[in-house]
Amino acid sequence: MATSNVALNETTTCISADKVNGTDVYSTAGEKIGHVEDVMLNKRTGNVAYAIMAFGGFLGIGERYHPLPWSVLKYDTAKEGYVVPLDKSRLENAPSYSEQELGADDRRWREPVSTYYNVPPYWM
Repeated sequence: MATSNVALNETTTCISADKVNGTDVYSTAGEKIGHVEDVMLNKRTGNVAYAIMAFGGFLGIGERYHPLPWSVLKYDTAKEGYVVPLDKSRLENAPSYSEQELGADDRRWREPVSTYYNVPPYWM
């Protein structure tokens, strides 16, 4: 059987969602503030629209989910995690949702998220 040379989880410019999920997220001060729970892809363009960051709670109870526009995440190779331009207090005031609130329709919360982080909407 031939051995495949296909990169399954990382190349020089791409990374699989499986490898991103679970990656720690840090503030610019270096404080761990959460982890990437999942990434969401735009169905029409194929671009990453946002990452869902899990924050707070204890053992999964009371955890809130913060949709972060992908453009605010910057990968830091030294930390092996993503850095966002937030401190913990700003994150606590950011739009966050329960798992049920995220639901199947992001139209209800995607504009407040884009506005809060002052980034262009991914859907435009």
